[in-house]
Amino acid sequence: MDEIRATGHPSPIKNVRQLLVVVVLAFLLPIALSVTVAQFFIRGSDLSNSPAMSDAEVAKRMQPAGTVALSDAGAPKIEPGGAAAPAERTGEQVVQAQCMKCHQTGEGGAPKIGDRAAWIPRVKKGLGPVVRAAIGGHDSMPARGGRADLTDTEFRNAIVYMFQAGGAQPAFAPAAVPATTAPAAAAKPDAAKGKAVYEAACGVCHAAGVAGAPKAGDKEAWAPRMAGGIEALYTSSLKGKNAMPPKGGNLSLADADVKAAVDYMVGLAK
Repeated sequence: MDEIRATGHPSPIKNVRQLLVVVVLAFLLPIALSVTVAQFFIRGSDLSNSPAMSDAEVAKRMQPAGTVALSDAGAPKIEPGGAAAPAERTGEQVVQAQCMKCHQTGEGGAPKIGDRAAWIPRVKKGLGPVVRAAIGGHDSMPARGGRADLTDTEFRNAIVYMFQAGGAQPAFAPAAVPATTAPAAAAKPDAAKGKAVYEAACGVCHAAGVAGAPKAGDKEAWAPRMAGGIEALYTSSLKGKNAMPPKGGNLSLADADVKAAVDYMVGLAK
């Protein structure tokens, strides 16, 4: 008796199973439609409540992925903050700004600027050792004189300035920016420079014959050394020999300055 017998117009529903399917669909389709419509309205509400971006955020998102900056090769370097890189300060500028507090009055045992007697022992140690000790801090002086922003070159130039004021002017010079021009021909030995280097760096041993160093002007002590030729004397002075360290312990000296000092001492022994 599964079949439903029609008594008039024919029906598409032929049996009870088809009737059950129609009833279930008639019940579920309105529910599904209601859920779909509700979700549509809920999503639309969420989008309408999203916060709008500020003008700055919009502009930021619209910026290009990269930028190209055109500048003259000789123009000053511009830091990210927009300010030009500061120019390197001279030795005098550093001394006037930072060092005068102690070195003008001798506070804390600092050698006073212009006091030759106080500076000569330091000059004899050589520029390199004095600069290294001052950069790291020495006795009552803090590292870099309390100015951590000073570059090594600026600090070196400040010490050179005080060396010069203390009577060592011919032997030392502030660090200079390397020139791009072609190298000049080797200059002849400078007698004045040789004497200055000898007094600042070599005299501490060669004036008194310390550690077997031949005394300046002692012809008998210099004769066997001069017999080996001037180049051999240059080499031993530049690289060190026996108790004498390379360049007499002052590695900041240029090779030409060391050779000038050797020429000066050889001249005294002739």
